[in-house]
Amino acid sequence: MTLDTVINLGYIVASILFIFGLKMLSRQQTARRGNALSASAMLLAIICTLATRGLTYEWIIAGMIIGAVVGASAAIAVKMTSMPEMVALFNGSGGLASLIVGWLEYHVQPDRPMSTIIAVYFTVLIGSITVTGSLIAYAKLSERISGKPFLFLGQRVVNALILASLLGLGIFFIAQPQGPYAYEVLLLIAGLSLLLGIMAVIPIGGADMPVVISLLNSYSGLAGAAAGFVVLNNVLIVAGSLVGASGIILTAIMCKAMNRSLTNVLFSGFGAPRSGTTREVEGEVKPISSEDAYIALEAARSVVFVPGYGMAVSQAQHVVRELGDLLEQNGAEVHYAIHPVAGRMPGHMNVLLAEADVAYEQLVEMDAMNPLMPTVDVAIVIGANDVVNPAAREDDSSPIYGMPIINVDQARTVFVLKRSMASGFAGIENPLFYKENVRMLFGDAKASIQAIVAEFKSAVS
Repeated sequence: MTLDTVINLGYIVASILFIFGLKMLSRQQTARRGNALSASAMLLAIICTLATRGLTYEWIIAGMIIGAVVGASAAIAVKMTSMPEMVALFNGSGGLASLIVGWLEYHVQPDRPMSTIIAVYFTVLIGSITVTGSLIAYAKLSERISGKPFLFLGQRVVNALILASLLGLGIFFIAQPQGPYAYEVLLLIAGLSLLLGIMAVIPIGGADMPVVISLLNSYSGLAGAAAGFVVLNNVLIVAGSLVGASGIILTAIMCKAMNRSLTNVLFSGFGAPRSGTTREVEGEVKPISSEDAYIALEAARSVVFVPGYGMAVSQAQHVVRELGDLLEQNGAEVHYAIHPVAGRMPGHMNVLLAEADVAYEQLVEMDAMNPLMPTVDVAIVIGANDVVNPAAREDDSSPIYGMPIINVDQARTVFVLKRSMASGFAGIENPLFYKENVRMLFGDAKASIQAIVAEFKSAVS
């Protein structure tokens, strides 16, 4: 058996492990094993690649050491609240790597078959869009720039012109890859693609970033698959295709959860406010103390927690689970209602609650929870805002009108845990806070829940 045969067999095994690992990631009970299986597949793919003849191992080892140090340091230092920004940077890093591979392969040997030249074009195009799009997403998520949509007159026309230019330049480059201006054309394609990445993400509001993150993840996978065709690496093609396909599927799920179309995401204008004047919120905010909240919870037979980004900020997931356990011991039925885009990346709340060992069976999706909400005694909203905002149902002038929400306002009693009356990431006011059945428990979410837990424990003792 030749070395090339062994390497290809290793790639096949790695590809199969990638598929099974991705499948296992779809369930919380098997997600960790799926992650480990996928990591093992990547290790096998790296080993097979390093076995290829003609490589310069000094540079490879240096790159692996630098990458391992940077990656491990970032993973250890990152806070759960900053995980969405890190995911955005990872997406951008994948796009940048593909961009460099495509450009270098053409730079070293421009005399390639047309199929490879087409792959170079798509690698540079998609990789460049992913780089700048991910950087803008990172800046919005980390609030280094405003999370509000940035719109200007004729924006879609400008984007259409950029796309048309990229198409025309691509045809020219593919037709004459060794022509006198081919190299300059490829650089122009990269530059316009970098600009398009910025233009595609700046008009998207911060509250819609979960959709953008999943879409950019798909882009990074597609760029990786294109790079696989450039270097003729089968496992890179398979892995990139898996990431690209799963990212597109997740994007479609996110779009459905936001009541948006995929074309909105792809062609900008996503998250823009509707015309007209937003209705003025009427009513009076009714604060509540932790002691009064305990009294209501002690008598409740059905309680639903609705976590949001505020729970991540205060790192309250562990005390939330502790309170849930106490409520169950008191005879209450406890569930955790999860909105698909709660937090700032897909699955953000699921990850936090899994970290606190909340049973998977207690996590209920929005569509399953909403019909039961009128029977709930107490709904506890922990730092969520836009995903429970009834303006999405009631105010056709609201920027989030039509977005499916968790109908907590239909519960018998609602406790909203917030630091202040500040608006959520979408930057719009929430009429939920002024409804008759809603009480506001102001303060740090973790401290507020700890106070309620203390009331339960003191009552037992």
